[in-house]
Amino acid sequence: MQKKISNLPFKGTPEQEAKLNEVIAANKHDKSRLMAVMQEAQDIYGYLPIEVQAMIAEGMDVPLEKIYGVSTFYAQFSLSQKGQYGISVCLGTACYVKGAGEIYDELQAQLGIGGDECTPDGKFSLSACRCIGACGLAPVLTVNEDVYGRITAKDVAGILAKYSA
Repeated sequence: MQKKISNLPFKGTPEQEAKLNEVIAANKHDKSRLMAVMQEAQDIYGYLPIEVQAMIAEGMDVPLEKIYGVSTFYAQFSLSQKGQYGISVCLGTACYVKGAGEIYDELQAQLGIGGDECTPDGKFSLSACRCIGACGLAPVLTVNEDVYGRITAKDVAGILAKYSA
């Protein structure tokens, strides 16, 4: 599955850039630290937009293609911005056969975004996952650390309302 690039414009701050420059400066002479720099960059920004990848490439004197290749290969890296409330719908077998696909579709419709995207206000992001180990509660979705089980597409509006206030 190809990772989706953020649907929102990059909004890095001078403070974030200064932190990233410190990390790069401390590691630029050791290319084996590339993944560690990328991890710290993601901690600073919350994701790895192309602008941040370009800063790392320039600072570490590594081709941008390599940074992009690493960021798309490893699941720990995200190319899309995360919302204040990260919604994840389990699409594993137990959840899927009990209607998780319909729930995912309803979330996309109500939020006006696709999978691995963030709402323009930065409030919600939506993703799918493959199993969270709550098969007995299928279908399941999470909002940050909150777990909702045995839900239907009709429950989506009520769940979103809890986080919209």
